[in-house]
Amino acid sequence: MMIESTFLQLAQALLWPVLALVAIAFGYALWVAGATLMEAWQRWRQPGFSCLPGSTDIDMDELEMCALRQIEPLRLLSRVTPMLGLIATMIPLGPALQSVANGQGHEALAVFSGAFAGVVLALAAASVGLVVYSVRRRWLIAELMRIRKTRGMQA
Repeated sequence: MMIESTFLQLAQALLWPVLALVAIAFGYALWVAGATLMEAWQRWRQPGFSCLPGSTDIDMDELEMCALRQIEPLRLLSRVTPMLGLIATMIPLGPALQSVANGQGHEALAVFSGAFAGVVLALAAASVGLVVYSVRRRWLIAELMRIRKTRGMQA
């Protein structure tokens, strides 16, 4: 019983940090989506637009690492945020079910509303992150291919 109550207290203590991380992830997803729209506009206006360093002194391995560094946060956003949403849903589930068992369905409904709001925001952030990741990844691969082709012609 003592270990169960310790786990329950630890789980309850995680609720606010997890909700804060979901809020941060949602804000980051919106910011990244806006930045990607701006980059798409720049690419449309300037067909040769590049977000990779243009120096010929940088070898291809370094350029690939630079590209990976640019999209890795988006990959993490799209993979970790759904887990945070699940945690944000599961933590209040126990007390909500306890409220239902005690005949306090109104309290359980309030708890469920907050829990589901957290998972909705987390899934929205993950969805935006996945779309932006896919678009930026395609752009970066195209740039790397163009650079490889240009450097191959120079050699």
